[in-house]
Amino acid sequence: MKKLILATLLSAVMMAPALQAADYEIDTSGAHAFVNFKVSHLGYSWLHGRFNTFKGTFSYDAAKLADAKIQLEIDTASVDSNHAERDKHLRSADFLHVDNYPKASFSSTKVVPKADGKFDLVGNFTFHGVTKEITIAASKTGEGNDPWGGYRAGFHGTTEIKLSDFGIKNILGPASETIYLDLVVEGVRK
Repeated sequence: MKKLILATLLSAVMMAPALQAADYEIDTSGAHAFVNFKVSHLGYSWLHGRFNTFKGTFSYDAAKLADAKIQLEIDTASVDSNHAERDKHLRSADFLHVDNYPKASFSSTKVVPKADGKFDLVGNFTFHGVTKEITIAASKTGEGNDPWGGYRAGFHGTTEIKLSDFGIKNILGPASETIYLDLVVEGVRK
C-alpha cells in the first residue's frame, strides 16, 4: 500500500506542469507607468518631459529573474515637455522626426541579477531609426494583490543615451548630448 501511495505521489509530481513566469500587461490606461526623460538645457538647467503614449508587456517570475523579458513600444509624437511650441519642435525633423520615426521600442535580450534585488536589463532600443543595445539599471518596486482582484508587479529603471548615437545631430552643445531616461513600470498579471 505504501509503495502504491509513493508511486502515485511521484507520478503526480513528475506530471505536474513546471512553474512558468507570469505575463503582465503594462498599466498605461490607469497611468501607473511612465517613460520620463531629462536633458540639460545648454548646461544651465534641466528640461524634463515624458512620453504620454506607450504600451508593453513583460514576463516575470521572482524565482527566475534571469528569465524575465520586456517589450515596450513608445509613440514618439506623444512627447510632452509642458510647452506646446517646444514639443512641436521636438517632433520635427530637427529632433524626433516623428513623421519618419513614429515609434521607439525596447526589447530585452537578457537580465543580469545584481545584489539587493537590483538587476541590469539589457536589450535593443530602437530610436530615430537606429537600433542599439542599451542597459537599464533596474530594481523591483513591489508586487502583490491589488484591491480589484488582480495581481501587480512594479519596477523602476534608469538609463542614458547619447543623441548622436541615434543619428540626431541637432544638439544644443555638449551638455545637451545625453538624455537621461527614467522608467516606471507597473504591470497587471494576465
